[in-house]
Amino acid sequence: MSLSKIWRRGVLLLTVGTVALALACGSPSDIVVPPSAGESDSGVVSPAQGGPAAPAQSPAVEAAPPTDTPAAPREVEEASEPTEVVEVVAEEPEIPAVATTGDTGGGVGDLAPDFVGITNWINSDPLTIEDLRGNVVLVDVWTYTCINCIRTFPYLREWNDRYADSGLVIVGLHAPEFDFEKNTKNVAEAAGEYGIVWPIAQDNDYGTWNAYNNRYWPAKYLIDHNGVVRYTHFGEGDYAGTEERIRQLLQEAGLAVDVETMDLPQDQSRDASLSNLMVSNPELVEVTPELYAGYERNLSSVLYGSDPYVVQSDYYKNRDGVGSFEAPAELVPHKVYLNGDWHIGPESVKHARMTGQYEDYIAINYSAKSVNAVITSESGEPYRVRVTMDDDYLTEDNKGMDVMIDANGESYILVDEPRLYAIVDNPTYTRRASLKLHPNSADFGLFAYTFGVYEEGP
Repeated sequence: MSLSKIWRRGVLLLTVGTVALALACGSPSDIVVPPSAGESDSGVVSPAQGGPAAPAQSPAVEAAPPTDTPAAPREVEEASEPTEVVEVVAEEPEIPAVATTGDTGGGVGDLAPDFVGITNWINSDPLTIEDLRGNVVLVDVWTYTCINCIRTFPYLREWNDRYADSGLVIVGLHAPEFDFEKNTKNVAEAAGEYGIVWPIAQDNDYGTWNAYNNRYWPAKYLIDHNGVVRYTHFGEGDYAGTEERIRQLLQEAGLAVDVETMDLPQDQSRDASLSNLMVSNPELVEVTPELYAGYERNLSSVLYGSDPYVVQSDYYKNRDGVGSFEAPAELVPHKVYLNGDWHIGPESVKHARMTGQYEDYIAINYSAKSVNAVITSESGEPYRVRVTMDDDYLTEDNKGMDVMIDANGESYILVDEPRLYAIVDNPTYTRRASLKLHPNSADFGLFAYTFGVYEEGP
């Protein structure tokens, strides 16, 4: 069994086999080109004007034995084939006592940049790094439809509960991936839903994102009482390691913190059936990477040498217009297929007509335990989307928490706001199942699919 090592901004990715548990929203499961980046004449988003650099591709490798290591952070572009990226956090040295770089930025030892270009503050009056001097500050970069970010919220809530009175200040830096995530009302409602009570800075134009030279959702920058970046972590996982650094910096600042009665957190556990399969039949292991519907991400994927997420021939021809599509009977795994009339937009595909019998649909053939989708309602009026898997309705055993089942057994979601919807939650890891979303409304817009393989959670 061969091992490949890839370094990405302080994270060592051991890629083994053809699968990587780089899940989702922010794994190298997606390289982030923010909307503020430049755009070429072809409409391909390019990493210009201070945006992230072009992605490094994750090679296909052999499956690793099961571990409890976390999913990697969300960066910009998926690999052309589904790959599992098992993240092993590089061994960290002791936090240095003083800053040595003298630079301002997001690297360890840098002076922390101030919050610049902020559109709005939620849960707080405007803050500066100088205002927070004397405290330990955790800057958490997130966006509200990012599944990787959502998985970190329970740990952030616990750190806030445990250490806020001891001098820890969490500041959520909300940097939107999609245009609708710039809306303050949407962000505030998501914050309320997820129990985010700490200050949130809306970084709609990526001013602070760029000041930190950030490339990931989620990302964490831990800043000491002198305003120096002392620790960084990108992506999910290593929650115990992050909490240990929080404790260390609080104690270093002379802030009272009682850690004797508080156990360190454990990372989420991977689904046992997948871990067992990785040992018994590693050649069968695959996890679908994040899939994007809009043409900008598809063109960027091609630009950076990967296969597109949508492979139907008429897709690009109908860019910024409406096309009629026919999905094949056999779906290539880990691709998006359209059936019926669809408008092809830069960030999403939108159903282009009202229908009466749910005859139009979007289909994928996926491998994962759970499936989520970022969906909007153009008018704000609720509408129904029928959900089927392998052409059967979902059941109480495999439906996601946003799916309802009516008296006739039909499984559906009610879309009433732009957000991430939990579509499927299988009892165990499922390999190559066909999932279809059937809208009747012309309001339906699909941005992305994300996938999970944890025992519990999305």
